[in-house]
Amino acid sequence: MGKYTSNILQIYNTLSGKKEVFKPISEGAIGMYVCGPTVYSNVHLGNVRTFMSFDMIFRYFKHLDYKVRYVRNITDAGHLENDADQGEDRIAKKARLEQIEPMEVVQRYTVDFHTILNTFNFLPPSIEPTATGHIVEQIEIIKSILDKGFAYEANGSIYFDVLKYNEAHHYGILSGRNIEDLIHNTRGLDGQSDKKNPQDFALWKKAEPQHIMRWPSPWSNGFPGWHLECTAMSTKYLGENFDIHGGGMDLKFPHHECEIAQAKAWHNHSPVNYWMHANMLTLNGQKMAKSTGNNILPAEILSGKNDKLTKGFSPSVVRFFMMQAHYRSILDFSNEALLASEKGFLKLMEAVTSLSKIEATEVVNDFDIIKWKSNCYAAMNDDFNTPILIAELFSAVKYINQIKDNKASINNSSLAVLTETMQQFVFDILGLKTAVSNDQNHKLGETIELLIKMRNEARALKDFALSDKIRDELIGIGIQLKDGKDGTTFLLD
Repeated sequence: MGKYTSNILQIYNTLSGKKEVFKPISEGAIGMYVCGPTVYSNVHLGNVRTFMSFDMIFRYFKHLDYKVRYVRNITDAGHLENDADQGEDRIAKKARLEQIEPMEVVQRYTVDFHTILNTFNFLPPSIEPTATGHIVEQIEIIKSILDKGFAYEANGSIYFDVLKYNEAHHYGILSGRNIEDLIHNTRGLDGQSDKKNPQDFALWKKAEPQHIMRWPSPWSNGFPGWHLECTAMSTKYLGENFDIHGGGMDLKFPHHECEIAQAKAWHNHSPVNYWMHANMLTLNGQKMAKSTGNNILPAEILSGKNDKLTKGFSPSVVRFFMMQAHYRSILDFSNEALLASEKGFLKLMEAVTSLSKIEATEVVNDFDIIKWKSNCYAAMNDDFNTPILIAELFSAVKYINQIKDNKASINNSSLAVLTETMQQFVFDILGLKTAVSNDQNHKLGETIELLIKMRNEARALKDFALSDKIRDELIGIGIQLKDGKDGTTFLLD
C-alpha cells in the first residue's frame, strides 16, 4: 500500500470555503487539471508562482504514492483581450502587430514557457493539451448544451444562457456571487451585442473578416470561447467528474464559474470535487502590471538585469522564496525578501551537504527524529503548508549544526531516517536543487575555480564591472557563488 494510506490530507476547497479531508474518486489515483498559460507573451512571474504551487502539490501526491494524471493545458486560441467576449484574440493581435503567423507566436512563447519552468525545476504534467487540438470536442459540447436549452445562436455565435441556467442551478456557486447582484452591477447591452443578457458568455464566436484564427462549425466559421476550452480538455482526459481543478485566484470568476456552468448544463452534475486556487504575487507591495512598469520577468531575476533587484538570484533561491509562503496567501516579491531567502537557502543546503559527513554514535539521540518526521508530514497534510514544513526543516538544520559542533549526537538508525527525510522533503517535494561541493565534479569544479580566481583578481584591481559580470553570468546558467570568510564557494541549481 502507498504512503497515502497513513496520511490524512486536508485540502482547502474553494467550493465549500473550508478545509476538507481529501478523498479521491478512485483509491490511489488522482485526476488534477490546472489552467495553463495563454501563450502570447513571456510567462508572467505571477503565473510561475501559481504553476510552482501546483508543481509542489503534484510532487507531494507522487511522494504519497498516488498515481496522478496531471493535465495542464496550453491556450493557443480563443482568449480575448478583456477575458470576456469583446476585443481581439490575444495571440492573433500579437501576430498582427508583429506580422507573423499566429502559430509562430504560439510556438515562440510555448518554448519560453517550457524553458522557464524547466529552469525552476518543474516536473512536466502528464498531459499538456492545446485548445486548437480540441476544436471537434468543443463543437460537440456546444451541440449538447444547445439541445438541452442552455444556449442560443445569434448571428453565427453561440452564447450560454446564464439566466436560463440559473433557474435550475446556482450560477455563482464557486465565487459566492448571486445572479441578482451580477445583474445589478452589470451595464446594459449597447445594442451592438448579440447577447440576450450581459451575463451570458460565448461558447462559439463568429469570426469577423479580419480575424485570423477561425475554424468551420455548424453555425459559422469562428473560434471557441475561452471558458469552453478548459471544459473540453479537462473532461476528455479526466472524465465528467474528477478530483481537483486548480488555477490562479484571478480565474475563480468568471472563468472557473463558467466551467462549472458549462459542465452542469452538459452533464447535469458538478465536474470537480475540489477547487484549489493559488493567490497572487505582488512586487514591492504593489500589484504587478506591465502597464505601470511594476513588473519583472523570471529571466531578469536570474540575470540580475533589471531595476528592481541589486543582483541576480538562482532558480532554487527564487523557488525557496516562493515555498516560504502558503500557496493561498499573497506573497510580496522584493529585493530584501530574496536576499533573506538566499541566506536561508544556503544555510539549508549546507546542512543537507553536512549530513553525508556526520559520524553517528551509539548514544541516545538529543532530537526526536520520529516526531520531527511526523511533524513534516503533518505540515504538508494540512493543505500543503510549506511555511510550516520549512520551519520544521530548520529545526533539523539547527540539530545538524549542533552535531557538527559536537554539542549533540545521533545514532546510525536516526541518521539514516534524518538523511532520507531531508532528501525527500527538500528535493523531491519542495523541488529545490542539490548543492554541489567543489570536489563532486572535478572538471566543472576546476573551471569554476578558475572563474572565481579571475573574479578575485578583478576585484583586487577594483574592476568591479568584470567581477560582477562573472558572478551574474554564472548565476544566469545556474551557478551561484558564495563569498565567505574562508573564500568563495559555489552551488549548482
